[in-house]
Amino acid sequence: MCLALDASNIRGVGGGVTHLRELLRAAYPPEYGFSQIFVWGGAATLSELDNRPWLCKMHDPILDRNLPLRAGWQLLQLDRVARQNRCNFLFAPGGVYAGNIRPFVAMSQNMLPFEWTEARRYGVSAWTLKFLLLRYAQSATFKRADGIIFLTEYARNKVCQLLGGAVPLTTIIPHGVAAEYRHPPRISNPPARNAPYRLLYISTIAPYKHQWRVIQAAAQLRQSGVNVTLELIGALGPASHKFFDALNRLDPVRAWVHYRGEVSSHDELRHSLEAADVFVFASSCETISITLLEAMASGLPIACSNRGPMPEVLGEAGIYFDPEQPAQIAAAICQLLDDPALREQKAWLAYERAKAFTWERCAQETFSFLAQVAAGG
Repeated sequence: MCLALDASNIRGVGGGVTHLRELLRAAYPPEYGFSQIFVWGGAATLSELDNRPWLCKMHDPILDRNLPLRAGWQLLQLDRVARQNRCNFLFAPGGVYAGNIRPFVAMSQNMLPFEWTEARRYGVSAWTLKFLLLRYAQSATFKRADGIIFLTEYARNKVCQLLGGAVPLTTIIPHGVAAEYRHPPRISNPPARNAPYRLLYISTIAPYKHQWRVIQAAAQLRQSGVNVTLELIGALGPASHKFFDALNRLDPVRAWVHYRGEVSSHDELRHSLEAADVFVFASSCETISITLLEAMASGLPIACSNRGPMPEVLGEAGIYFDPEQPAQIAAAICQLLDDPALREQKAWLAYERAKAFTWERCAQETFSFLAQVAAGG
């Protein structure tokens, strides 16, 4: 059986590209009855994929263009080129497919279209319009699909409740963590030579990530006499004005907040994780977060948002807070800093919990599910 994999709407350096790269790196599809996989995508996305004997990278210049052109290609061309290559099964990890190849499996990797409270944070903007269109397109896709892959129970419950009516076969398959991020906990208290405690937050600067509130929380800690620095890593996004307003107001000379922008090097990210004392994750909307999983695998104590699937993913290994309340963020961080035994306990719980999240498991469960759907459920 030949599998068509539609990556036409998977771009950038986000979780979608990471999932696709690591899934195909860890998989051996012939074991599940898929003799070849044809992946259609843009040049940048295809360049991220390892060469495999069973993998055919299919590039069309239109897939390097803007979203409307790519959506038009998917609607008008995908079925034709897939059938030309004798594909009789389709996997849409981007969550949108309007063609007629059956059976097909879709994947839910974006909760913003299904959580209106979170989407409204973008105000009247092209982003909000995009989320509305995605909600319509993904809902239509999910209702037609022969199977849907969700990343967490939270996401499945939320989306299926909104879909209503008959829901196709579903499964939960979380993402994994690359082996190079796994590192046993290393707890020190106090830091050597009265150095500050190093807080770390890795995520795109977006309205639902609340980086400016984390800056406010760190400022409150410093005002109360707790010596902390805050390192922020992530590409600039639609909440950049709030981020820089807080940064310029609370630390205009950048004495204790260090913003590094987007970092794509795995070595640099690992170095930042290894150097941190506490990881902070303040998102209020996720399907699952690879950066949270990487922090868990790195053996860090974690102060974490209590929204969305975060308690499901992190379990008892985190100290939780309301991400919209800087005082709660500060209190959660302070609870970890004040108690070395608690920090060590939470770090080990996170490290052990992260062992369940592997790309090998993700690949095995994904292709087992695809084979199950291909065989008629």
